[in-house]
Amino acid sequence: MPPLVTAGALCTCSFGVAPAPLVVTPKPTPVVAGAPAATIQDSAPMVNIATFGMCMTPSNPVVAAATAAKLGAFTPAPCIPAIATPWTPGATQVTIGGSPALHVGCTAMCSYGGVITITSPGNAGTVQVS
Repeated sequence: MPPLVTAGALCTCSFGVAPAPLVVTPKPTPVVAGAPAATIQDSAPMVNIATFGMCMTPSNPVVAAATAAKLGAFTPAPCIPAIATPWTPGATQVTIGGSPALHVGCTAMCSYGGVITITSPGNAGTVQVS
């Protein structure tokens, strides 16, 4: 059973160069281990999931344009996550405000092909869910 995720968690993208903190959307939410608990709905780009520094995938139009401007020499560009769906799969037995709780085993997909994972659960590292 993976740990629940709270505000202060860290995420990484398979095409990003730096971790990003997870920001839990302000709402009436339970506090787990001293921090607001996250749900699968906490997936909005630049609201809940910040930039991962530079993007390293040619499928990102900004990276493709930067590479073309350098006459084909691969050129990373600033990351702006493009997440269109909630985290999956979510906790099966724990809900917060009607949404499944977010746990360490959840992933989110960037529209440019990156897989976003949770590398540190925040303050809830010892709270287990199923």
